[in-house]
Amino acid sequence: MSLCFIEPQNAIRVIADSVGREARRQLLGEIVRAWVDEIPEGELSTHYAKAVNDLDEEDLSMLAAWHASLEVGQPVANRDFLTGVFASLGENKREALRLAAEMRGEDAFDQGVGEEQWFETVLPWLSDARCRELAEECVGLYCWDRLGSNN
Repeated sequence: MSLCFIEPQNAIRVIADSVGREARRQLLGEIVRAWVDEIPEGELSTHYAKAVNDLDEEDLSMLAAWHASLEVGQPVANRDFLTGVFASLGENKREALRLAAEMRGEDAFDQGVGEEQWFETVLPWLSDARCRELAEECVGLYCWDRLGSNN
């Protein structure tokens, strides 16, 4: 029997290639969340502005509705309001960026943007420790997918 050693980033890619569409969608969501967790505090607003800029009107409305739940003012479903209020979100900044990035990722996924583009963009930002955690989550998704999810 031979042993094979693989880096966590490569394991994530291999597992993504081995699972069904729904598991891949969940995996991409986990990658986005991991990426947001790794962004330095000072860079959050820049990434948020980029994510919001790429959202369509429906996603802007959903993000504005989330802002309404925080009572940060009368939410308006436009880019200027959403980026302008970002600084006042305090501890909710990362969650706002997660939501915007996940919406953007869902749109890209639905339009057929390949996972490989996501991996090339996001995985290099992650620390080795975070990649190992993510690889462990991938194994769980792989088992879920193979043991009978409705994929």
